[in-house]
Amino acid sequence: MDKLQELTQKLYEEGLAKGKTEGDRILLNAREQADAIVKAAREEAEAIVAKARKEAEDHRTKVEGDVKMAATQTIQETKAAIENLIVAQAVDAPAKAALADADYVKELIGAVAAKFAPDVDGDLNIVLPEALKGKLDAYVSGSIAKSLGKGVTLDFSKKLSGGFQIGPKDGGYYISFSDETFAELIGSYLRPATKKLLFG
Repeated sequence: MDKLQELTQKLYEEGLAKGKTEGDRILLNAREQADAIVKAAREEAEAIVAKARKEAEDHRTKVEGDVKMAATQTIQETKAAIENLIVAQAVDAPAKAALADADYVKELIGAVAAKFAPDVDGDLNIVLPEALKGKLDAYVSGSIAKSLGKGVTLDFSKKLSGGFQIGPKDGGYYISFSDETFAELIGSYLRPATKKLLFG
């Protein structure tokens, strides 16, 4: 009986030792797997955070760039609007007033036609604003034609508010001396000086 009990005790202890070893091995394996899972989860979390930070930084940089560009454009547009307003006040009204004055337009037509006529074969055609009809007809078809020694036809246009257009009678081209073209011409000389005066 002692032998049986001894054998049973030995088997029991061996089984217990094997079970403990197997348990330790399983526990160690489980810990290693748990550590690997935690490490992978930590790395994935760090990657997600790093990606989110990069996307936030990229977005911030883009927004800053867009805001700077919008601010620059707004400043440029505001400067241009101020410049145009000042030039328009300095040029538009005086140019319109001068080129709506029949006496001034008469002098201007005489000077321009005298310089223009030698380069044109044939008669000239002059287009005046409808508002000057009856005020310059006799002068243009009489005095101008006589001084140039060629025929001059006269047309009137509602599209012109002031000044005149001159060209060959057979068409092809016209040179415009309207209030708009004078304002543009004078404005092109005033704009750089106005810009420098206003904005340095």
